[in-house]
Amino acid sequence: MAEVATDTLQVWVDQDLCTGDGLCVQYAPEVFEFDVDGLAYVKGPDGELQLAPASRVDVPAHLRLEVIDSAKECPGDCIHVVRGSDGVEVAGPEAEDD
Repeated sequence: MAEVATDTLQVWVDQDLCTGDGLCVQYAPEVFEFDVDGLAYVKGPDGELQLAPASRVDVPAHLRLEVIDSAKECPGDCIHVVRGSDGVEVAGPEAEDD
């Protein structure tokens, strides 16, 4: 996973699979937040929830491990962390190493 260390990562949440457990919000509240529907969404750099389906945001460099851990620990397997350069999933339900 050496290439992941320098590549930009993006994250998105599949609300259809979200169970509302909140682990992601605990791991990285700067990136994830619940909406009134009780489901987790990603937040843009301005703190605004990204409500459109499959909305992606860049993962802040200092939160990379927290976001990856949230994807690995998510009970709903609904968090997707992908490399910005090629869209390959590095953590989440479609990641090869997960």
